Amino acid sequence: MKQDRPLIDPNYMNNYHYKAHPWHGISAGDNTPSVVNAFIEIVPTDTVKYEVDKKSGYLKIDRPQKFSNMVPTLYGFIPRTYCGGKVAEFAALKSGRMGIKGDGDPLDICVLSERSVSHGDIILQAIPVGGFRLLDGGDADDKIIAVMKGDEFYRQWNDVSDCPSSYINRLMHYFLTYKNLPGEESTCEITDVYGRAEAHEVIKRAMQDYMSLFNGIEDL
Repeated sequence: MKQDRPLIDPNYMNNYHYKAHPWHGISAGDNTPSVVNAFIEIVPTDTVKYEVDKKSGYLKIDRPQKFSNMVPTLYGFIPRTYCGGKVAEFAALKSGRMGIKGDGDPLDICVLSERSVSHGDIILQAIPVGGFRLLDGGDADDKIIAVMKGDEFYRQWNDVSDCPSSYINRLMHYFLTYKNLPGEESTCEITDVYGRAEAHEVIKRAMQDYMSLFNGIEDL
């Protein structure tokens, strides 16, 4: 008896049956560092902090947001980046601090948009305009500042110097206090607010750190 052909091409199943891991299975973008893909973990309306579970790729609850702290922007990371030796080297060079290490996580990104986004676990394209050189317990934990590609309002900002100081101060306050209880001394320090050119350099270095750590991941 002639066997019926399968309804679904096995090659299609091999390629698309499984959800891509947001850190490893999504590219940083075709036009990096000018335009990057961003995987968004949390949005300003979230009352808990979500982050990607590095092993499974699913979002997990890291902790409730403490007190009135709520992230001011869309927040996530750039896929296939890693804060390792090259990011730490650049942070040490620019801050004048010694003994800095990378924090061992993907490169974080804050994305400004005029439109509200109701939830995380999404991918969007973002245009980096600057960043914070943040040290968390002595580890380099840079935060790239970007605008959503195509946003009618924020696309006029080409560099962090175009952003009103109130936006930057609000972001700085969040990252300096979001881990702390009242009265606790912050373990985070922002040594510099930098513009688009340095943001591009940090992104390129984070991509190089990723390739050094996960060399050959395309073959897995």
